[in-house]
Amino acid sequence: MVFFSVVQSLAPLPSLLSLSFPRRRCPLLAVAAAPRCPLNPQLLAVAALPAAPACRRCSVIHLLVAVAVRLAIAIACEPVTGAPSLCLSESVTWESIHSQVEGAGGIFLSLARYEQDVLVVESHDRPGGAAHSFDIKGYKFDSGPSVFSGLQSKGSQPNPLAQVLDALGESIPCATYDSWDVYIPEGDFRFRVGPTEFLKDLEKYAGPNAVQEWKKLMDAILPLSTAAMALPPLSIRGDFGVLSTAAVRYAPSLIKSFVQMGGPFGAKKLSRPFSEILDGLDIKDPFIRNWIDLWSFIFSGLKTNGVISQEMVYMLAEWYKPGSCLEFPNHGSAAIVDALVRGLEKFGGRISLRSHVEKIVVENGRAIGVKLRSGQFIRAKKAVVSNASMWDTLRLLPKDVIPKSYSDKIKTTPQCESFLHLHLGIDAEGIRDDLGIHHVVVNDWERGVDAEQNVVLVSVPSVLSPDMAPPGKHVLHAYIPGTEPFELWEGLERTSPEYRKLKAERSEVIWKAVERVLGEGFRREKCEVKLVGSPLTHRRYLRRHRGTFGPALEAGKESFPGSSTPIPQLFCCGDSTFPGIGIPAVAASGAIAANSLVSVSQHSQLLDAIGI
Repeated sequence: MVFFSVVQSLAPLPSLLSLSFPRRRCPLLAVAAAPRCPLNPQLLAVAALPAAPACRRCSVIHLLVAVAVRLAIAIACEPVTGAPSLCLSESVTWESIHSQVEGAGGIFLSLARYEQDVLVVESHDRPGGAAHSFDIKGYKFDSGPSVFSGLQSKGSQPNPLAQVLDALGESIPCATYDSWDVYIPEGDFRFRVGPTEFLKDLEKYAGPNAVQEWKKLMDAILPLSTAAMALPPLSIRGDFGVLSTAAVRYAPSLIKSFVQMGGPFGAKKLSRPFSEILDGLDIKDPFIRNWIDLWSFIFSGLKTNGVISQEMVYMLAEWYKPGSCLEFPNHGSAAIVDALVRGLEKFGGRISLRSHVEKIVVENGRAIGVKLRSGQFIRAKKAVVSNASMWDTLRLLPKDVIPKSYSDKIKTTPQCESFLHLHLGIDAEGIRDDLGIHHVVVNDWERGVDAEQNVVLVSVPSVLSPDMAPPGKHVLHAYIPGTEPFELWEGLERTSPEYRKLKAERSEVIWKAVERVLGEGFRREKCEVKLVGSPLTHRRYLRRHRGTFGPALEAGKESFPGSSTPIPQLFCCGDSTFPGIGIPAVAASGAIAANSLVSVSQHSQLLDAIGI
């Protein structure tokens, strides 16, 4: 989720498989400098590799370019109808003299690392977007609890956030842990990552048949996970230079993975809904199906019938491998934002807070800069890059320059619902000593994990990072993840009695979940800080269209667009673009956009420098 983001399956390989080429010239023929090709663009999707291309020249090129090129080239093709994305914080506009950017993504950091002249323009009074933190009465609240792994790893591992930090020469000290507390209709238990501990809980709550089905699933997942990690996200760029930085550079591992998956049909599995893998393995146990639906929804906003298999394959392999552990940054997610800002400034970048972008300025059909609410115009020498949601980026563009097909695509893109938050500062006295950091409460499996007010997530980060609360206290954040309808709140005045009443009514399910997590020693009246955040809070402070969690793009039906747009010199990154939702994914999308704005030589030098 935007806030609750694990280092997901971000290696682009399977996502590339789901991309199709625009209805223009055949990109393979473009590589060979051929004039024209009638090949149906849909057949160019690697997931549906044609057995008999429409022209002989394509057949030859298919053989010469081979599997690795086909895997990488998909991302290089500029879409006819893409969608922008920006990850607004209370505004989110990052721009630069060379590149103007909106939001908190890897774009401005990568551009700074490339020694581009970067100015970040942020309308909030602090950086970080949906990952920012705030202090009240000595309690340090994250905008949302996040689950991380791989933040301290190096090399070609598929964590783009770690790779961006490595490129900037920054690191983040983390505490490690290996468990969640789970409260489900079958009972309450402490779920531990790793290959064996979960089997004990599975046998207790679901029986021996479920254990056998789970083992069968894991046996199938592990080979697929190798393919999900075959291509580092930072190797991707939005032009044909990707042939050098990705296809050629990683050809051996790509081809090996492609063969291991059984060719195009095996590879296609990773770009399809994860439910198809479960069905193909005849996984029927209701506990397992509910369990995987739960984690799929928590991390992507979609159940297994909508989430791309790549994401779940990586997550399951990562969580259930020997020696698996999770990480929490010391001092919370603010530590990540601080490290990124240090990296930005280290390489000459600048950040301007309280600078609200009013509109993206377009002249002669090209994005040339932005105009701030103050009236100031900032010109971009090279590009404007928006990290806002696709809907918010559209709103910033002059209506007369937007192609209708582009606008219609964005307006008809399905949206995830919003959030409801409860931030508490509490006294630790009377709270159980074995309290864990993360907790998930499911009230009713029958209603579905995506039903309103059915799933509540609770995070107590001061368990691992005590400095986030005063001595003897805890900081707590609980929320309903992406299931709160904006329609219930639309039109309400934030200062009205009706608004306060609705917040009290809708947050009651969260309070009850907190009471279940903290035990009998907790009393509401003893809370020193009580804050309820609604979808209107999301819209206001994070500048999210309708407070949305992000695009609800179902695997097999739609895919996240790339960084390019129909407006020359306007690029996008963030959770509305490939690879999708989550802090690591946003970092990857920013890096991809940045890579597209520099030469192949500069890009390759960066990959060499960070050892991937």
